[in-house]
Amino acid sequence: MNKTLLKSVREYKKQSVLAPLFVILEVLMEVLIPMEMAKIIDTGIAEGNLTYIVQRGLILVVMAMLALWFGAIAGKMAAIGAAGYAKNLRHDIFYKVQEFSFKNIDRFSTSGLVTRMTTDITNVQMAYMMSIRLLARAPIMVLLSWVMTLLINVKIALLFLIVIPLLGGTLIFIAKKAHPHFIKVFDEYDVLNNSVQENVNASRVVKAFVREDFEISKFHGISGYVYNLFTKAEKIVAWNSPVMQFTMYVVVLLLVAIGGKSIVTGTMATGELTSVIVYALQILMSLMMVTFVFVMIMIAEASTDRITEVLTEVPEMKDKEDSVKEVPNGEIVFDHVNFSYSGKGGNLSLKDINLHIKSGQTIGIIGGTGSAKSTLVQMIPRLYDVTEGSVRVGGRDVRDYNLEALRDQVSMVLQKNVLFSGTIYENIRWGNEHASDEEVQRVCRLAQADGFVNEFPAGYDTQIVQGGNNVSGGQKQRLCIARALLKKPKILILDDSTSAVDTKTDALIRKAFREEIPDTTKIIIAQRVASIEDADQIIVLDGGSVVGVGTSEELLKTNEIYREVYESQVRGGEEHE
Repeated sequence: MNKTLLKSVREYKKQSVLAPLFVILEVLMEVLIPMEMAKIIDTGIAEGNLTYIVQRGLILVVMAMLALWFGAIAGKMAAIGAAGYAKNLRHDIFYKVQEFSFKNIDRFSTSGLVTRMTTDITNVQMAYMMSIRLLARAPIMVLLSWVMTLLINVKIALLFLIVIPLLGGTLIFIAKKAHPHFIKVFDEYDVLNNSVQENVNASRVVKAFVREDFEISKFHGISGYVYNLFTKAEKIVAWNSPVMQFTMYVVVLLLVAIGGKSIVTGTMATGELTSVIVYALQILMSLMMVTFVFVMIMIAEASTDRITEVLTEVPEMKDKEDSVKEVPNGEIVFDHVNFSYSGKGGNLSLKDINLHIKSGQTIGIIGGTGSAKSTLVQMIPRLYDVTEGSVRVGGRDVRDYNLEALRDQVSMVLQKNVLFSGTIYENIRWGNEHASDEEVQRVCRLAQADGFVNEFPAGYDTQIVQGGNNVSGGQKQRLCIARALLKKPKILILDDSTSAVDTKTDALIRKAFREEIPDTTKIIIAQRVASIEDADQIIVLDGGSVVGVGTSEELLKTNEIYREVYESQVRGGEEHE
């Protein structure tokens, strides 16, 4: 475990310290038990002293009960400590991800983050629990058992000095050979989870194109590769048991040979030989425990590296100490803005953008696929930072604002907006958790969502399933618009957010915007000219550059791209009619 991850132990340090302490007490009792058994055999039974046998027997029972109690407490403390550690790790990763900008999130796939918060953390949890229990137990057990053996018979103790490093080295060698295969497995887990996630999310497409067999084949391919990697690793680790058993039998035979000769010569008693055999088994089993834990730690090492990647990721965007916490108005200025997803030196998605949008204006943005329309508006709430130049909102560079304050005043309805599991009320209140029922219903009326919501048997208490799959695309878009309006923003951005609604509903939404939120700056990205035709200004983008700005009438005269789109949609539609 590295230092970064161990910081997450926090309030569970007490349990993490007490667990090995109780383990040591448990081991102490277990090491003393064979000694008491030897006394019962060599003194009590040999001399027929029943009183001695009963006395020592009672001490033996007390030791066994204490060992049981210490073991139970150690197990409980280790379980609490490991489970708490895993809980804190999940908490820390989840909170860290909340700080990420889009650029940070782009570094990790969704399935990769899910695997880190599930499989990887489970591996770390198991390794941690075994470390604070078994790694404390095994070395102490080996040491104390060897000391007790030394007190009984020096020759046998010297035998262990040969066996212990030889067996330990062999088992560690086996574990190291398996390690590379375990590392590969977790990278493939990401691919496997991604395949499952894609299949479930796109289940309607899969069924519509009758591609179930292809998806099954793809899943079997990845699953089979994971199986092969695990099989290779487990085949290597499987050598642990036969090597252990062989060593155990050889050691027992040697003990019997040395011990038997010592009994004949009178230098060792029968009970002492029995206790030495028990100590031998304790030593060998402890070595096997160490190897088992070593394998688990190596499995967890790959998981540890993957978790550390997330925890040490530096959020691209951080608030300044003197960050501005109030956005005065919805004025927007793009000043010689260049942007590349790869940072400086990368291919520019936005090239020398210069725009001035007055507060309260309605702005339309149009352009072909890949013209960077979505990229442009993502600069405003600072979902990405500009590579060069600056974006100003309300007269201040967006980088001067407190991120939460800025985004509270810039409501954005993304192309791929989603609804969450819960009621319609709960989904809309993402815009303002303290909003009343009347406020929720009002914004739904503005977004033209009130009508279909009231048609549901449960109305606004209707449950939305995960991803909003029980409402249509147009209904989902209108609910997302209502959610954005509930924030009462100074800037409202609709990123192609009315593409799934009919033209009449689209017109009613825009009419409500003009009448109900005249002071809010409204930016509408659309593929339909009709959605932006009445905007105060229309921005035409092509290849990441602004190639035209003006009203619809002005652009029809001066901009060929806009004129072509207009004629293909408006005049083409008229001819079709």
